[in-house]
Amino acid sequence: MSPAAPQPKREKTVRARHADGSTGHVVAHVRNLIDRGELRPGDRLPAERDLATQIGVSRPTVRAGLRALSAMGVVQSRHGSGTFIPAGPPSLGTEALSFLAALHGFTREDMYEARRILEVGAAGLAAERATSDQIATLAEEVAGMFATMDDPNMFLVHDINFHRAVAAASGNPIVASLVEMVSALYYESRRDTAARASDRDLRDAADMHRRIYQAIRTHAAEAARGTMHAHLVQASEHQAQEPADPAPAPRSPAAGKSRRRPASH
Repeated sequence: MSPAAPQPKREKTVRARHADGSTGHVVAHVRNLIDRGELRPGDRLPAERDLATQIGVSRPTVRAGLRALSAMGVVQSRHGSGTFIPAGPPSLGTEALSFLAALHGFTREDMYEARRILEVGAAGLAAERATSDQIATLAEEVAGMFATMDDPNMFLVHDINFHRAVAAASGNPIVASLVEMVSALYYESRRDTAARASDRDLRDAADMHRRIYQAIRTHAAEAARGTMHAHLVQASEHQAQEPADPAPAPRSPAAGKSRRRPASH
């Protein structure tokens, strides 16, 4: 047997290690395709089978790598269509921030302080840079808020979409990404308490969003920044005044069944 004979066996071993290796191979391959301009926003990635062949890994490894890329906001999976590079504003995965919120107990004040830092500047940039389509999107979300003041959870959806649209209209993809991430965390923390908002609070919020929209539409950057700041301060104050969920009444050990008192009006 010649000295070179063992070489194919070694190559097979190296390839097998690669096939069972880290999902980092998949992430690096997709990053390389993006760097070379072969994948751009809106493009569909090759099928799992093709990616597995290109990279030299198993299909489960490809799927794990795509999940990691999805968590980073790099790709989106569409059922029945494949995996795509998002065409809209870049988004960052919120999982890490959600874990930090759970560990460290982000407060309402923390959230609104972060939003003021990001969104006041974004509103000013949007007033300078927003396209006609982006202004139309803002108008639709404001109209949606006025139309859903009797449904606080749907109002919340329009509210958050408005702020995301302002960030996208800023023309700065980093700002848009950060606002997307913080907005997702805000929705997660607010959706279970949105019903606490009073009719007055919802009217005030809708009116402030309309004023922000008007400032952006007329390209009044200073007014957009000032109104966004005033809105976020007001929203934080309104939430601070909301009633907490009532604690359940203690049950008497001797009581066979609980007795309910009529609610006061």
